[in-house]
Amino acid sequence: MRKVSLYLCLLLIAVLRVSAQSNDKQLQRLAGVDKIVEKMLHDWHAAGVAVAVVEKDKVIYTKGFGYRDYEKKLPVTPNTVFAIGSCSKAFTSALLGVLREEGKLDFETPVRNYLPELVFYNDDMNAHITLRDMMSHRTGLSRYDYSWYLFGAPTRDSLLYRIRFMEPNEPLRYKWQYNNFMFMAQGSVAEKLTGKSWEENMKLRFFDSLGMTHSSTGIDGFKVEDAAVGYKVTKDTAITKTDYKDIQIIAPAGSINSSVSDMAHWVSAWINGGKYNGKQVIPAAYVSEAQSAQMAMGGGRPGKDQPEVHGSDYGLGWMISSYRGHYQVEHGGNIDGFTASTCFYPSDSIGIIVLANQNGSPVPMLVRNLFSDRLLGLKYYALTDSMLKKRAAQLAMDKKGQESKDTAKVKGAGVIRSLSDYTGVYVSKSFGSYEVVIQNDSLFALIPQEKNYLKHVAFDIFQTYEVDKYTGIDTTAPGSKIKFNADMNGDISESEIDLGVKDAVHFSRTPKIAPLGKAALEKYLGVYSFGGMEATVHIKGEDQLMMNVPGQMDFTLVPVDKNKFALKEVKGFTVEFSVNDKGDVVSLTSIQPNGRFKADKKK
Repeated sequence: MRKVSLYLCLLLIAVLRVSAQSNDKQLQRLAGVDKIVEKMLHDWHAAGVAVAVVEKDKVIYTKGFGYRDYEKKLPVTPNTVFAIGSCSKAFTSALLGVLREEGKLDFETPVRNYLPELVFYNDDMNAHITLRDMMSHRTGLSRYDYSWYLFGAPTRDSLLYRIRFMEPNEPLRYKWQYNNFMFMAQGSVAEKLTGKSWEENMKLRFFDSLGMTHSSTGIDGFKVEDAAVGYKVTKDTAITKTDYKDIQIIAPAGSINSSVSDMAHWVSAWINGGKYNGKQVIPAAYVSEAQSAQMAMGGGRPGKDQPEVHGSDYGLGWMISSYRGHYQVEHGGNIDGFTASTCFYPSDSIGIIVLANQNGSPVPMLVRNLFSDRLLGLKYYALTDSMLKKRAAQLAMDKKGQESKDTAKVKGAGVIRSLSDYTGVYVSKSFGSYEVVIQNDSLFALIPQEKNYLKHVAFDIFQTYEVDKYTGIDTTAPGSKIKFNADMNGDISESEIDLGVKDAVHFSRTPKIAPLGKAALEKYLGVYSFGGMEATVHIKGEDQLMMNVPGQMDFTLVPVDKNKFALKEVKGFTVEFSVNDKGDVVSLTSIQPNGRFKADKKK
């Protein structure tokens, strides 16, 4: 027995030694990468990053670098939860792939057959846009991102309703244009067909099936001990905390939170034809189709920095290119305080996931390329060095430009109105609403998701500057300009803002005046004579001022300023009452596009 046991022990030791040598050989490819990653964090002023590597059906590397909480110096771990942003899109489209396998839908049928409440801008779009068009960003609609990101909405259905007012800037299937609304709508289709929310579908179909125990679909997912805090870089080098962004209303486009250890399971399934631990989680046919080109993203020759990186196509929730001769499937993600990259090489059976708690960070892409070069046996190209040089040159140029900025003013273009003339609520059917208010003798735009200081530029044009709750107003970082437009009577009636769509977005103005009670309205009551015609001002109900003109309708008077009312039923018409020294109303003036008409109050 002892001889046999000794033989078995020796055999086991030999096997373990061979296995260890094999593992050592695998890890030799990654020798020294840790120090390079740490240097990247330092060079780019990033708080933390986590990395996982999958090869075939095994996770061969997971590690955290830096801090998940920079202030408390809590380290990143492989299980640290990050927001993955638009890396969520592959999950949403894969859900449709599962539903197609179950016979619940196909990708070529007009999407309104499944979701009639989704209405597009014109009949041609309604008749022809399919799920495949939406999954590959080729509907003809540009991003319209500010509509959800800045203006928000009370419900996902209310965001879906706005799509009918979004004008396409390209014909259907003519040009690739990234659009988060179309991924939100995919989630709505899945909800309609399954009777379950998108969030429930994510958990049942993927998180549970793939053992993704640290993954979630909203900011509540950060209420765990090992959760990353989001950061951004301010004043070129300062690591500054940001709040978590609640994007539940557009969740199917990018609200998943996960860790690199969980995402490794997701990528493993993609490398292995949709299987995880022997179970078919994603249909094999869909896996192949999703990582195949559906729409060209753009043309152009490879850049000088990386001539071996070329090709740019979109599959179904994935971006496809050639990385130094290797077929790459990848998607990035970015949301306030976080940047992500999910990548795999199908022909090489290698996957790389990089998650960082830095807003708009180059670190995930640089780390991904570093690991790709090592794992694919390629000569490392120090892209980070060339990018740092470009950043330094750009910062110097920006600083020089700021110092030499032309401050000349257009003659006669100073503020010619009272700031109160601009106040009110501004509404757009495709973007929602915002309010302009006066605070401490300055004008501010209260957009649902942020506050902006309005600095006068010229005439009725103002420059916006975001008011950061932690750092205040940074006047070196201007946003969009707001141009206020007047009606035929000279009153501000709308604003227009460039929000990255086909044309400037117009917001109709409604002055916001505190409602007047019945006692305050009684002084306006009476009969007013326009020569041979008389108008009667009276109160309807408890507190609604009305003006009756013989032969016309009974007009509703809405307060817009002191002693000034707009006619609710007729745009561009207002009534202004004149008051004597005693505070008595003596006349009214009807201000309308064809002139001003005074009527004395009859005694």
